[in-house]
Amino acid sequence: MNSKYDIIIVGAGAAGFFTAINIVEKNSKLKVAILERGKEVLTKVRISGGGRCNVTHACFIPNDLVKFYPRGEKELRGPFHQFCSGDTIDWFEKKGVELKIEDDGRMFPISDSSQTIIDCFQDAAKKLGIDILINQSVQSLFKSETLEGNYWKVETNSENFACQKLILTTGSNPKIWEMLSNIGHTIIEAVPSLFTFNIKDNRIKDLMGLSAFASVKVKNTKLESSGPLLITHWGMSGPGILRLSAWGARILAEKKYQFTLQVNWLNDLTFEETLEKLKELKQEHSKKAVSKKSPFEFPNRLWESLVLASTIEFETKWADLTKNQLVNLANQLTNGEFQVNGKSTFKEEFVTAGGIDLKEINFKTMESKLHENLFFAGEIVNIDAITGGFNFQNAWTSGFIVAKAV
Repeated sequence: MNSKYDIIIVGAGAAGFFTAINIVEKNSKLKVAILERGKEVLTKVRISGGGRCNVTHACFIPNDLVKFYPRGEKELRGPFHQFCSGDTIDWFEKKGVELKIEDDGRMFPISDSSQTIIDCFQDAAKKLGIDILINQSVQSLFKSETLEGNYWKVETNSENFACQKLILTTGSNPKIWEMLSNIGHTIIEAVPSLFTFNIKDNRIKDLMGLSAFASVKVKNTKLESSGPLLITHWGMSGPGILRLSAWGARILAEKKYQFTLQVNWLNDLTFEETLEKLKELKQEHSKKAVSKKSPFEFPNRLWESLVLASTIEFETKWADLTKNQLVNLANQLTNGEFQVNGKSTFKEEFVTAGGIDLKEINFKTMESKLHENLFFAGEIVNIDAITGGFNFQNAWTSGFIVAKAV
């Protein structure tokens, strides 16, 4: 016996709920179900943003917003003109959820709790009569052509379903990707995207928790980034590193996460400019100990560590610095090389680069170009973003476009 629906959405996460709610709000006659393989819904929403749910980012111009997506920049331009961060804010406000902007542009519910977003979705789904069916692990999906018309059949571990339109919002679920691959879709293999770097190095050994605005690059590649760099127990993290990991997801995977990271602790000062500045300091502070106080805008303990790494003794005075020591120090400041040996997941935010090849999707509707009435929203496609609310914005935008299309 088939349970029949107009529309079935597989995956009860952010994109799944958002799509379902928007569909039924546009057409209340449609019978819609969301299938979830686990026993809980919206689990990623619950832990995102450290349990506060980073709903979107205060970047309101589509052409600027797309720049935060290492994969999907070109494809998202059109969709963001249809539904952008400002529309997200309006949507949630109409549901009684007010958002606030933090200094770095990230946007959270005023309550600072992801439960607010979960309640908003669950209340809306209940009010609209959307069926939410848990413990439904999809085993197969296929197109069935009968005398009554064409249907999508979805078989789970416990039931069989039929629907006219099928929407997949399953994120990076390898089993679903495999099923799509079996019906002709190209899947770009998933690799981790947002991660921190494991580095064992005496220069940063006891500096956990220190942060500096730095520029970083991966040696012998074009990969570079800048932003706050945070020294952690296991190495380096912070926005500058995460951005590098997102843009370099494929290249760093090929390197098996073994590479040399070049750090300029002075961000945009060159080696030459820094050497000049150090020579001036040698004149001005001749009687003072070099290691005493950082002349640059970063923590004293980091300065001390880089001074020692430049073969300058703790008590050495500026006046006594040799030409070689000045060169060493300028090098440590602007081009410190650190061996990266592996990666760690950033908080609980496990983001991957990979998914359905973007060439096989119509971005005006988010429909498959290979199969009629098959739609996608969220991270199931090969789109991912840096941290800051951008991955959720992609979920809302693609969900809105699917809802409009069906």
